[in-house]
Amino acid sequence: MNVLILGSGGREHAFAYSISKSSLLSQLFVAPGNAGTAQIATNVALGVTDFPAIKEFVLENNVQMVVVGPEAPLVEGIYDYFQEDAALKDVNVIGPSKQAAMLEGSKEFAKEFMERNEVPTAAYKSFTATSLKEGMGFIDSLKPPFVLKADGLAGGKGVLIISDAQEAKESLEEMLVGGKFGAASNKVVIEEFLDGIEMSVFVLTDGDSYKILPTAKDYKRIGEGDTGLNTGGMGAVSPVPFADDVLMQKIEQKVVIPTVEGFKKENLVYKGFVFIGLMIVDQEPLVIEYNVRMGDPETESVLPRISSDLLSHLNAFATTSLDQENLVID
Repeated sequence: MNVLILGSGGREHAFAYSISKSSLLSQLFVAPGNAGTAQIATNVALGVTDFPAIKEFVLENNVQMVVVGPEAPLVEGIYDYFQEDAALKDVNVIGPSKQAAMLEGSKEFAKEFMERNEVPTAAYKSFTATSLKEGMGFIDSLKPPFVLKADGLAGGKGVLIISDAQEAKESLEEMLVGGKFGAASNKVVIEEFLDGIEMSVFVLTDGDSYKILPTAKDYKRIGEGDTGLNTGGMGAVSPVPFADDVLMQKIEQKVVIPTVEGFKKENLVYKGFVFIGLMIVDQEPLVIEYNVRMGDPETESVLPRISSDLLSHLNAFATTSLDQENLVID
């Protein structure tokens, strides 16, 4: 089988490394790739959102599977682009539809999905420039610290956690009126702060059944002792030391199952990875965010722990037979 991985980070190198070990693999391409992927696959000079160029390459090289690393192509609708093209519709694209990708593309959409499907999360409200005054009033109604999230994609950097109410109001104005995060902060979600410990759960789903992948914990705050602004993530560990069987059972029952069932109920076409960012508060899981792909850097610590054939698991998406795959975790 010929496989194309889209992306250029450590995440994509981890995918390439895992997939390269599969007996099902014929040729492996990574677009645009990096120095690491060049050693185990063929790098291709393609932009991840240049769908016509990707189409041409896929058809010329008889690519049967496209593994989408970053969020931008998913939010822009690469899955739908392939499905709607007669020449491409049989290619197995690993990633959700454009509508389902809104779970990452819009914080508000994700929050409303959680509410409808009774997935536990923090209390919130969303605001735009026209409701700036109400946003400032909402800040006054919450206890510090205050969590401000740009609604759109901001490369993992669009979340501010601020202890001072006045500073939070100024930041809200900078986001909504001053365009602090560009178009991503045309709308801002303000949330109650959850005081707990963070972890990430990764789920593989073919739209019908699911498999829970190894857990991970990444480190975002730039300063020593978890201070300062968020980065996109500077390193990760797997497994998460405190994620025991009791907690994992709660996560599956209260978060994973309602999420996957929610996809079906709401007709969201989802064949790919679900990244669930959690805050564990008093041994209870609450969802901070969904991402519609694997995380970078978490993938680098998660995929090496899967000792079964990742390509075989992904190949099962084409026939919606993931439930027949045996996922083995080391």
